[in-house]
Amino acid sequence: MQTVLISGGGIAGPALAHWLRRHGLRPTVVERAPGPRAGGQAVDIRGVALDVVDRMGLLERVSGVRTRMRGMSVLDPEGNEVHRSTEATYSSGRLDGEDIEVLREDLVRMVHEHTRDDVEYLFGDTITAIEEHETGVRVDFARRPSRTFDLVVGADGLHSTVRRLAFGPEEPFTHHLGSHLSVFTADNFPGLDNWQLWLRDGDVGFGIMPVRDNTELRVAFGFESGPLPDHLREPGALRELVVGRLGALRWEGARLAEAARTAPDFYCDAMAQIRMDEWSKGRVTLLGDAGYCPSPLSGQGTSLALVGAYVLADCLGTARGDHRTAYEAYERRMRPFVTANQALATENPGGPASEESVDRAKNGISLDA
Repeated sequence: MQTVLISGGGIAGPALAHWLRRHGLRPTVVERAPGPRAGGQAVDIRGVALDVVDRMGLLERVSGVRTRMRGMSVLDPEGNEVHRSTEATYSSGRLDGEDIEVLREDLVRMVHEHTRDDVEYLFGDTITAIEEHETGVRVDFARRPSRTFDLVVGADGLHSTVRRLAFGPEEPFTHHLGSHLSVFTADNFPGLDNWQLWLRDGDVGFGIMPVRDNTELRVAFGFESGPLPDHLREPGALRELVVGRLGALRWEGARLAEAARTAPDFYCDAMAQIRMDEWSKGRVTLLGDAGYCPSPLSGQGTSLALVGAYVLADCLGTARGDHRTAYEAYERRMRPFVTANQALATENPGGPASEESVDRAKNGISLDA
């Protein structure tokens, strides 16, 4: 039975593990965090990705925890409403559509629970070295003894360790999109009832949405910026940068700044895409954001991860131990789908892509190749 080490315990990695088990392979998932990660923004499951979730047997559960937004308001810098919609929101698109918006942490938890009984998970550890030989890949871990696997998959995000170890530094593959995004939890101080607020003030803006039965907010704060110098990319420096930018806002800036200062789930990173000519090298391949991050601006990161996991596992299962043929088929099937979905992030700078483009992109692949 082929053994596959998957680096990354978010959505892509455990989803791949599920499908590998279905194809008779033996996956192991290593995740740096001590358990499934909490926090994060709401994510969308769209188009073909809904079929993947259905085939996993999770569609009913996922539908049961979807967000229930009634609409949104767009505010001017002083907090006055200038537009409202009960038909669509910026985060999820049309409210009467089939697509599902769900909190990232809920989807992570469900996929982990769905796989934990027959997948080996190594939490609280990370890969430190990869050495490929003729019949496998020797992997060194930070906290566990070295092991050898037949294959290694990097599903470890925008700043993938596997990508760095197998392909080199990330800079040649990273295409910055001119802004940064911060996500964190706050109290529902406006008293929102399944209603989103969006505001832009100069080169900064945010969206806030109530979650957990309106008991708390998820704040998505963006600011225009090129790549930051190294000293500002440290977690503490990023937090202080976001706190300062929020504090300068005219509407509820002080409250949002304090929430960012104290949030236990604070996150901030560049809006960027990963673009690579090849996702595979030897016995190593990349999945999801590690190989083809479309950025949150596309709204398609989760869908690409879910579909990519299904296609990669299908190719490995069909190739019956021939990883070269499997990886070639994976790239051939996924490349047009990835290209179309990455294009959504740059179609309309400063706003969402058109409904027509989204519809074409999210449905642009067949699962039954």
